[in-house]
Amino acid sequence: MADFSWDIRSPLDRALVAGPYGAQGDAGVALTEIRDFDLVQVMARRGKAGEMVKVAQARFGIAVPETPKAVDAADAALIWSGPDQFLVLSKGGRHSIEALGSVFAGSASLSDQSHARVLISISGEKARTMLAKLSSIDLHPDVFAVGVAAATSMDHTSVTLWRGKDWADGQAVFNLLVFATFAESLWHTILDSAAEYGVTITHSEELA
Repeated sequence: MADFSWDIRSPLDRALVAGPYGAQGDAGVALTEIRDFDLVQVMARRGKAGEMVKVAQARFGIAVPETPKAVDAADAALIWSGPDQFLVLSKGGRHSIEALGSVFAGSASLSDQSHARVLISISGEKARTMLAKLSSIDLHPDVFAVGVAAATSMDHTSVTLWRGKDWADGQAVFNLLVFATFAESLWHTILDSAAEYGVTITHSEELA
């Protein structure tokens, strides 16, 4: 009889090989898969958008993004994902679907996306140039500033993309959520696009 494991593994478990990749020398792109996070989709029920917004502000202490943006609360990020809906990204279970169920009861429907999406942090001097190969989004810093988000596609794959806080050295950080079933394919496409710049590959359990 075959052995089965019920351990939760990243969809990139086989594809992600930590270390350098592509051109030699200083890496122009850093790719980090973020693991072990809570991700909950919050969608307002019909006629309840206003109530959902009030409940969310009471819960997180910040206004829900009502345009394509990502905003940081003390222990979570709220990411616009469409009209009257947003994603809650967090760690440690405080804002898991179980924790939020009673909070949004009556005002919103929730969907647990924690194991349905893969989160990739992309940074480095050539990160913007590499992403421009895969997306039609204008990523110029004057347009795609810190906190700007987009529900878009890369290489015909639906993604949620947003710009996080810059690193201390000023390098831009882009965060990418992709459905788990498409993650490995998109990962290889990203590697192919970044190879000429040199890549550093890692995984982490810390949110970027």
